[in-house]
Amino acid sequence: MEKSRKTAKLNGLRTKNAQQIFEFFEKHDPRPQTELIYSTNFSFLVAVMLSAQATDKSVNKIMAQNLKALENPDAILAHDEQHLADLIKSINYYKTKARHIYEMSKMLIDDFSGEVPLVFDDLLKLHGVGSKTARVVLNVLAGTSDIGVDTHVFRVSRRLGLSRADTPEELNEDLYEIIPQNFWNRVNHWLVLHGRYVCSAQAPKCEKCHVRNLCPWHNAKSLSSDI
Repeated sequence: MEKSRKTAKLNGLRTKNAQQIFEFFEKHDPRPQTELIYSTNFSFLVAVMLSAQATDKSVNKIMAQNLKALENPDAILAHDEQHLADLIKSINYYKTKARHIYEMSKMLIDDFSGEVPLVFDDLLKLHGVGSKTARVVLNVLAGTSDIGVDTHVFRVSRRLGLSRADTPEELNEDLYEIIPQNFWNRVNHWLVLHGRYVCSAQAPKCEKCHVRNLCPWHNAKSLSSDI
């Protein structure tokens, strides 16, 4: 019983903090947008697949230079897989990503009339598409409340005390539990942007963070430096 009361109290504090954190994000950036360059639903899916273990800057360079060649599955399949690999060779794991995108393009033609399905289970059927990619695609293209847990979302959520989860799946569940529903469809963008420009993995800019007083990680760091 005592453990249950402590858990309930902790969750209550986390929920209160989450409310304040996302109220601040909403006030200063009410309509956050993806920074990935794309022109079609398909090219956005490609951009998200390329972004795995890569920066948006490196992905956008490829997308800007090859947007026509990456705008639909027919454009991909007009050439062989090696041609695609050559287009994206500046990105990490380009050979593996070229294979995934090439096979995904075939599946779209064969099973979905060349259109990106905006249904979670259908997206997961596509070659090289995992749950994180599917959630990001649905959030941006369909305006859903899906939260894709990438490295930024994972790091920032744990630092801000929104979750103590050890896996993306568990963290995803925690976020839905404590974050008010009216914020869900923007959570992904806010946490990614905060992680990219303020709460970076190395040398986070705590002095520029306007929610640092709500951040257990920052407060613990400050306390230890005062000892």
